[in-house]
Amino acid sequence: MDKEERVSLTAWVEDIIGDFVRSPENSLKDKDNEPAWERPLVGFSRGDDPLYVEIKALIGPFYLEPIDVFRASFPDLRVSRDQLTVIAWVLPQTKATKADNRKSKQFPSERWARSRKFGEEFNVKLRSHVVAMLKKAGYEAVAPQLSPLWGMNASERYGMASSWSERHAAYISGLGTFGLCDGLITPAGKAVRLGSVVARINIPATRRPYQNRNEYCLYYTEGGCGKCIDRCPTEAITKEGHDKGKCRIYIEDVTADYIKEHFGLDIYGCGLCQTRVPCESRIPARKEKGAG
Repeated sequence: MDKEERVSLTAWVEDIIGDFVRSPENSLKDKDNEPAWERPLVGFSRGDDPLYVEIKALIGPFYLEPIDVFRASFPDLRVSRDQLTVIAWVLPQTKATKADNRKSKQFPSERWARSRKFGEEFNVKLRSHVVAMLKKAGYEAVAPQLSPLWGMNASERYGMASSWSERHAAYISGLGTFGLCDGLITPAGKAVRLGSVVARINIPATRRPYQNRNEYCLYYTEGGCGKCIDRCPTEAITKEGHDKGKCRIYIEDVTADYIKEHFGLDIYGCGLCQTRVPCESRIPARKEKGAG
């Protein structure tokens, strides 16, 4: 396959994702049928990128490399790491959803809760759609988060961790770096959701325009931000980082009840640390100390 063919495949996959995001499936399911997500960002990484091996070594043996989930999904196929591509995407929250959540101080707004429920239901459909379109064209594919192998496990180093991380796939695929609160800061900001698919297809990797995992975070680069610390209603974010256990208890035991009582939705969520911060909608400029 020559360079022109690989570039053509890149555009084809980007169009598959973009077209689906523009479809009626992308909805908050409110009275106005507002879209849940704005225009997506798409990135690619090779299945033999050494960062996948490094992350598995850090998190634990239960963590899935692209080759692990692909071989488990297609046990009759002989495939090597360099034959695989990870397709990752970023779904940015809408301006209206961010504006609503920006006003919140303790609980998520209704639009944010709807994006967490119906927006993620759409994201699940998007994963399945990408897999189906690839398979239809003759490329075997699997969405790791929809695989029976996906689950939560205890990492000796990090506590509870999933066996596949959409954030890390996006990071390796050139789409962003991590902030103090563990959210991924992308060119569309941190108020996003993520997805990915692993496929046996030859697409050039997206260049990573950063050198380290925290390069876009003002706190790590300048030490003078920490706005997400102030935004967290349960003190799960400190200068030491993100307490996943404290965060999970709050969203599952507190926000879930609030959302059900006030919005009639069976879902949990928060997102306060993703809004009213300098990295809400973009990569923040250096020397920027606050959010508007």
